[in-house]
Amino acid sequence: EHFKQLDFLADKEVVLTFDDGPWPGNTPAVLKALADECTKGLFFPIGKHASYHPEILKQVAAAGHTIGAHTWSHANLNSKKLTEQQAKDEVEKGFSAVKLALGATPSPFFRFPELQHNPATLAYLGTRNIAIFSCDLDSFDYKKGSNAEKVVQTVMTKVDKLGKGIILMHDFQKHTAEALPELLRRLKAGGYKVVQIKAKAPMQTLADY
Repeated sequence: EHFKQLDFLADKEVVLTFDDGPWPGNTPAVLKALADECTKGLFFPIGKHASYHPEILKQVAAAGHTIGAHTWSHANLNSKKLTEQQAKDEVEKGFSAVKLALGATPSPFFRFPELQHNPATLAYLGTRNIAIFSCDLDSFDYKKGSNAEKVVQTVMTKVDKLGKGIILMHDFQKHTAEALPELLRRLKAGGYKVVQIKAKAPMQTLADY
C-alpha cells in the first residue's frame, strides 16, 4: 500500500502479519492454525493488550514468531489531535509494554494503526532504527459481515493478482483464526511460500518509558 519501492519478496513469497493482539481465544487459535502447518508469522501487538494478556504474548514468542509493536492504544498517529510528542509516546510506550509483557526485547518492527503514517513520526522511527511495515494486501477480516470464507476469498483473489505480498490480518478477530487452516491450504496449493521476517538486531527500548 505504501513504500512500494522497497519490495523485498521474490515471486510466490508471502508474509503473514497479524495486528491488534494478543487476545484470549483468538490469538491462541491463530497460533494453533499456524503450528499445524509449521508456519511462522509476524505479529504487531497493541501495548495495552500486551499488558492485559502477557501470558498469551509469551505463547506467540514461544512458538517462534516475530514480534514487533503497533502503538500503546491503537491511536491514529496521523490525527491532527495528537502532538508530535504524543505520537512518539504512543510508539515508545507500545514497544516498552511489549518488552515488559514478553520479558524480552521485541523486534524493531512497527506498523502504524490504520496504516496512517505522517512525516514527523516516520522521521522519528528512522532515528530509532525501527522498520515500518505497511502491507501489500488487506484481508478485510475486521469488516462488518466478514466471515472465514470471505477472508480466504479476499486474500486469495488479491494474492493471485499480485503474485506475492505482505498480507494484513488481525489475530484479534475470530474469523481470522477460522479462516487460517483453509487459507494456508490454498496458499500451499497455489505454490506460495510463507516466509518469516526476522530482525538483524533487537529493539532498543528507552529507559524513560
